[in-house]
Amino acid sequence: MSADSVIEDERWEKAGLESLAERAVTAALEWHGLHGEVVVLGCDDARIAALNADFRGKPRATNVLSWPSVEHAPRDPGARPVFPEIEELGDIAISFDTCEAEARAQGKPFADHVTHLLIHAVLHLLGYDHENDLDAETMEAAERSILQNLRIPDPYQEKAT
Repeated sequence: MSADSVIEDERWEKAGLESLAERAVTAALEWHGLHGEVVVLGCDDARIAALNADFRGKPRATNVLSWPSVEHAPRDPGARPVFPEIEELGDIAISFDTCEAEARAQGKPFADHVTHLLIHAVLHLLGYDHENDLDAETMEAAERSILQNLRIPDPYQEKAT
């Protein structure tokens, strides 16, 4: 098993977080030819805001947070990270309230949006980031490819009006 879900907000039970997390984590790791374990906490805005305040000094809700098990080595902008050689990759927290609001506002299926955010968080656990344009391009390209394998539309594609 690659994803272990801990559900604090019962709405995640109905939304199928356990299967969404397993699908997203497995897809992200298989795309990289890796194996590993990730813990996913399904929570609400109040809980994720507290976590965001405690760990990032930002006392507000966000969609997803991640905590890698290891500190990643510095790399050149745009380069793929050197992946950790460990089984336990880290932890992710995801907020139902924020995910639901974002999916609705963006006109996306909730499950697709959650899957994208979980893949994004797994990539952070693997050492990807988006601190500069080149790193963001590398990370987004990985996300797009993984999502395409899952037949989920490109979340960065502008919708025609």
